[in-house]
Amino acid sequence: MIMERWRATYRLLKYSTFRSFSNYNNSRTFSSERIGSTSCRIQGRSFSSVATTVQRNPLFSSINSDDISYFKDILGDRGVVQDELALVAANTDWMHKYKGSSKLLLQPRSTEEVSQILKYCNSRSLAVVPQGGNTGLVGGSVPVFDEVIINLGSMNKILSFDKVSGILVCEAGCILENLITFLDIQGFIMPLDLGAKGSCQIGGNVSTNAGGLRLLRYGSLHGSVLGLEAVLANGTVLDMLGTLRKDNTGYDLKHLFIGSEGSLGIVTKVSILTPPKLSSVNTAFLACNDYASCQNLLLEAKKKLGEILSAFEFLDSDAMGLVLKHLDGVRNPLPPSVHNFYILIETTGSNESFDRENLEAFLLHSVESGLVTDGVLAQDINQASSFWHIREGLPEALMKAGAVYKYDLSLPLEKMYDLVEEMRAQLDPKAKVVAYGHLGDGNLHLNISAPEYDDKILAKIEPFVYEWTSKNRGSISAEHGLGLMKANKIHYSKSPETVQLMFSIKKLLDPNGILNPYKVLPSTLFS
Repeated sequence: MIMERWRATYRLLKYSTFRSFSNYNNSRTFSSERIGSTSCRIQGRSFSSVATTVQRNPLFSSINSDDISYFKDILGDRGVVQDELALVAANTDWMHKYKGSSKLLLQPRSTEEVSQILKYCNSRSLAVVPQGGNTGLVGGSVPVFDEVIINLGSMNKILSFDKVSGILVCEAGCILENLITFLDIQGFIMPLDLGAKGSCQIGGNVSTNAGGLRLLRYGSLHGSVLGLEAVLANGTVLDMLGTLRKDNTGYDLKHLFIGSEGSLGIVTKVSILTPPKLSSVNTAFLACNDYASCQNLLLEAKKKLGEILSAFEFLDSDAMGLVLKHLDGVRNPLPPSVHNFYILIETTGSNESFDRENLEAFLLHSVESGLVTDGVLAQDINQASSFWHIREGLPEALMKAGAVYKYDLSLPLEKMYDLVEEMRAQLDPKAKVVAYGHLGDGNLHLNISAPEYDDKILAKIEPFVYEWTSKNRGSISAEHGLGLMKANKIHYSKSPETVQLMFSIKKLLDPNGILNPYKVLPSTLFS
């Protein structure tokens, strides 16, 4: 133990010369194998052995030639896509878990066009699915059956940016990475950062209340989004695109649309508060012997780093082993062994000298107290990027390893890793339980990796994982949403009275149920 502490102290001192940096390696993949047993039935579709079969709503109409002609009149030929190859991509989620059978994709270029589309679809009882970058993980952004796909990608203009207030107003189809690049030039950053930033769109981020890597520092989109514009199912445009930090006039309705996954309305514009880009960014990659040390390290980081703490991520030894095996060019930052737990800490501040000294003092104290058994501080942007590549590359590594069952959970910190250990005891050795996530905000990404998809494995995972989460007063969806995957599981996190009120709101805003049907709420409510 003494040698380990000396070794960690040596690393921390060796790499104590920092340079400022702000951009990280954006690494992800969009290739995967099919998950679960997906079978079409008469007016029904089943997505796994434990899922309730979804029946197509018989009240919904099917597309005909008159509909196509109407949409072409509004959007022109370019905005009406019927090409089979393009539709295959739009019908399939990026994990290839869910696949719809839509024959039509519409590409509006303005809020008015979205309004006309929805007004017509509502009158014809044509179901629709709003789609952005299609990077979701729960089947929320693809059709279940033949719903009309409304893709917002052509609505990608930045409308205004105020440097004094830091308020950005843009259309929903803006790609997150493009907004990050734009703001970087202005000396600001997005309060949101995701591994899928190269493809995901801000409208989809808002509609799913995406979390990501900066939530610890900047909070959720419920706090960052100042206003939005949304189109209801009947075509009514709700202009809530305020840019005020304070507005206490009546109900704050924008929050209904943040996280509702396009089931209440289609978000078309967003007003968001962006923080200034700070000059001092430091990153450390640390090893801990046990999960209790990870928790205590987080507590100490909050106390001693305070306002400069911007990220606190964790992964276990199985996660690290998977990355080292399946991601090209990745090296173990703390050779030669693989440790039980790893922590990635980032600080962001405005005083480079002070921040560096503060972080170094905290890390050296953590080594001396035994919380950290080994560690390294990034000496430049390339090393920092390599650390983040390990964390952000985990989904890619899991996909390359074979079949993967993914669960996104919020849990009390002291209970979080108990679930991982109990899941390992629940499963056969051929199924590897891999854990990582945002420890700073209590978000566990629980992944079960197996050579191939197997209903026997799935039956041991579900409903166990949901029951365990509910028993410990957690949430079955921390940041991915409910989509189709968890719509019928909402009762594990919400009371019957709460779900019923959600359904009442849905019926009020979308009485015909055309907006993203079969998602978010249990199908039994619509029977």
